[in-house]
Amino acid sequence: MREMPLTVRRSIELLGLILLGYILVLGKDLIMPVLMAFFISIMLLPVHNFFRRKKLPEALAIIFSILLLVIAVGLIVWFFSSQVSSLIADFPLIRKNVTAHLNSLSNWISEISNFSTQQQAKLLDQQANKLLNLGGNLLSGAAGSVSSTLIFIGLMPIYIYLILFYKNLLLRFVFLWFPEENHQKVREAMLETKVIIKSYLLGLLIQITYVTILLGGILLIIGIKHALLIAVIFAFLNLIPYVGALIGNLIGVLLTLSSSSEVWPIFAVLGTIAFVQFLDNNILMPRIVGSKVKINALAAILGVFLAGTLAGISGMFLSLPIIAILKVTFDRSAIFKHWGVLLGDELPPESPMDSPELRLQTEEIKEELEVKNDIKPTKR
Repeated sequence: MREMPLTVRRSIELLGLILLGYILVLGKDLIMPVLMAFFISIMLLPVHNFFRRKKLPEALAIIFSILLLVIAVGLIVWFFSSQVSSLIADFPLIRKNVTAHLNSLSNWISEISNFSTQQQAKLLDQQANKLLNLGGNLLSGAAGSVSSTLIFIGLMPIYIYLILFYKNLLLRFVFLWFPEENHQKVREAMLETKVIIKSYLLGLLIQITYVTILLGGILLIIGIKHALLIAVIFAFLNLIPYVGALIGNLIGVLLTLSSSSEVWPIFAVLGTIAFVQFLDNNILMPRIVGSKVKINALAAILGVFLAGTLAGISGMFLSLPIIAILKVTFDRSAIFKHWGVLLGDELPPESPMDSPELRLQTEEIKEELEVKNDIKPTKR
């Protein structure tokens, strides 16, 4: 590969990226559950190893680990369901508040424009009919989505069990894929990948917990109705980098509007979310996750949208750990190091147009950039 002309190598790389995206689109129903199971399996490894140290057979150790995971997920679903039930119980009040807000909005539009209340009502009726027709067309697709989700959830424990059971076989396959002289680099890359995935996923679980407690607690003290539901929804949507926080803010505003006849709670909710986000992004999450690999914001945002386009919501959730793994792999490859630079956060202090040394792929320059950008260098 190294003896090929540079243009041929770059062409093969781009064609490989296109082929990889095409395979992901065609096989996302199979690939995404396996990827999710792979990440969860790595997170369950300490639990599995604990049961193995207690002299439990391999199969029982895996089953008990999965059972603990199922119990944890069940508790989260129960908590979320209880909050949704509380929201449904307040539906008459919600309908009253929504009507009041719509009337206020209608009067405001009438005051600043020539669009009368009757014209607004006619427009709403037309749009409502369109929405009903659209909803009818989407109902058949909804059943398919529910069934695919159930299949996704049902296959997950099976995939996790098999990945944990055959982990040694899979590791042997990875080593046999590479020549013997590269085995040490492969081992280091896999160990680092395991640390990154474990710290990232465990950090996300801790993040969900403290965001729910902080946000829900402050909103409860302020007196916002359905504070815990807003906190839970925002905490889970916040797992989707950048995009999730925006959607969480929007849902928080809508829930607040529907449960209150006043406007001030909206600013209270937005201010509280902004405060919790500041603590999360700048103080809590960096200390909890402590990842040695930093991804630049441009690569993260593009990765989230690209993964969402190719693989849906599950792709958006898994985008950052996948990018982190790719960066670790690229950094240790002599052929693909430039892709690691593209994904990384080692910002050059000067333009490579003016500094020829910044155009080179040397370990000394990489370490110098990591120090200047306060990035913990990866182990070599």
